[in-house]
Amino acid sequence: MSQHPVIPSRRRRTRVAGILPALLASAATTALTGCTPIVNMQAAPEATDVSCAELSVRLPDEVAEQAQRETDAQGTAAWGDPASVLLRCGVPPIGPTTDRCVSVDGIDWVIDESDPPRYLFTTFGRTPAVEVLVDNDVVSGTTVISDLSTAVSVIPAEGACTSVDDALPVD
Repeated sequence: MSQHPVIPSRRRRTRVAGILPALLASAATTALTGCTPIVNMQAAPEATDVSCAELSVRLPDEVAEQAQRETDAQGTAAWGDPASVLLRCGVPPIGPTTDRCVSVDGIDWVIDESDPPRYLFTTFGRTPAVEVLVDNDVVSGTTVISDLSTAVSVIPAEGACTSVDDALPVD
């Protein structure tokens, strides 16, 4: 797994600040109801994109040894009981950021580590983007994104993470 920082963006933190509470609230609601088999989630703006449908039919039954759960929104998926992995396809692609970027199985992921132990992984260089919220107290984020890489790879890469060193001119 290689790590690459990417160039700064203020938009990233604002977007995560709005999405993270919604995802956490839906997971908490599901966890509190206990007997409700369906995980309540909110569809991303571009969840109807054909790439999200292609991704959805390729999602694994298990992620990080957590069984897949039924969700109530298009382009979403969840694993674990209570849900410890939440996926949304169709989120806007992220721009340059200083958040850590990792490449796992050919997929670049930007990691928002601002709310541990919950980490938000968002694909970089793919449209529409996919975001995965992981409860790191339950599952390993690296295992989760590795388990999802085959499904995510149906969305073609249009770019990749680069480091500041890659952007500097060579003397």
